[in-house]
Amino acid sequence: LRVAVLNIEQARAQFQLRRADELPTLAAAATATRQPGTNGSISSVYTVGLAVTGYELDLFGRVRSLSDAALAIYFGTEEARKAVQISLIANVANTYLALLADDEQLAVTLQTIATREDSLRLTKLKFDNGAASALDFRQAESLLETARVVRAQLLRQRAQDENTLVLLIGQPLPADLPPALPLARQPLLLTELPAGLPSELLARRPDVRQAEQALIAANANIGAARAAFFPRIALTGSAGIASTDLGRLFRDGSFAWSFAPTLTLPIFDAGRNRANLDTARVGRDIAVAQYEKALQSAFREVANALAGRATFGEQLRAQQAQANAEQQRTQLAELRYNNGATSYLELLDAQRSLFSAQQAAVQVQAAQAQNLVNLYQVLGGGWAAGEAATGSR
Repeated sequence: LRVAVLNIEQARAQFQLRRADELPTLAAAATATRQPGTNGSISSVYTVGLAVTGYELDLFGRVRSLSDAALAIYFGTEEARKAVQISLIANVANTYLALLADDEQLAVTLQTIATREDSLRLTKLKFDNGAASALDFRQAESLLETARVVRAQLLRQRAQDENTLVLLIGQPLPADLPPALPLARQPLLLTELPAGLPSELLARRPDVRQAEQALIAANANIGAARAAFFPRIALTGSAGIASTDLGRLFRDGSFAWSFAPTLTLPIFDAGRNRANLDTARVGRDIAVAQYEKALQSAFREVANALAGRATFGEQLRAQQAQANAEQQRTQLAELRYNNGATSYLELLDAQRSLFSAQQAAVQVQAAQAQNLVNLYQVLGGGWAAGEAATGSR
């Protein structure tokens, strides 16, 4: 983000340079000329005054076109800064949601480890008393270690996500952060997307606006390249006082002035101006293609985010229903095993399925919240209720 802001300052300075070319440069000038005379003497002339050098009369818009191109590039860097800022906000939000998902998955894993430790102790007691086989005991032990492996993976993943968040905000996490809401309630913090949002909202995306400014700059460059075929008039002049005696320059010096316009008309340049014009036109075609690509990418990204918004709710409902069913299945399998109606393998399978379903439910909750953050990003920084319209989306 700091680099994007500095790019703005650099582009602003470049625009100021181009805009300065539209006005004459007035400078204080002092000259001393010594040259031999006709009779062997040396004559001296001292002048001091104001001078204008090489000011181009922009009759055909070359200088103005270059200034317009620099202005469009400057505006484009501002849009690039907005795009970077929106991306930074979205990345911070998504990483924070990933951190919350890590915490909830860790909670599920720790609960599962506690349950499996109790199950292992019970199986060990049965094995010691001959009521369970060594196979049952080893299966229970394997199931417990599997959960511990997942816990280690989640602890590593949480540390990596926290490091990513620290990198994004550029400082350690504040110690006084308020407690986070449960992951299931995070989507409630985001404004619901109103129906009937017009597709014109995509035109405010910074990347689309940046592509538009690039197209404007490319068109201006064509104007500057075309103006190079026409004559260029440069004005050079000065006005001040002159004297042959340096000591008497400011006392007895006489008024002196000079005016030297220069007209330049290209006759033969080995095709340089034509090549510059062709380059500018190809650059314009590239800018058009990039603008079209930016619009198409914007529609695709919004369509993907809306598709996720339409389906994540149903996926989460089904995933939670599966987790609830696996919870009841595990309870029934445990009851059947304790009463000798089934093998320990059925209970182990139920516990594995329950743990997987609970982990998947947390992942879907995180994906649903992150999809809304992505929708905020692809709509160019969110939306407002007043922007809804009755027109087509």
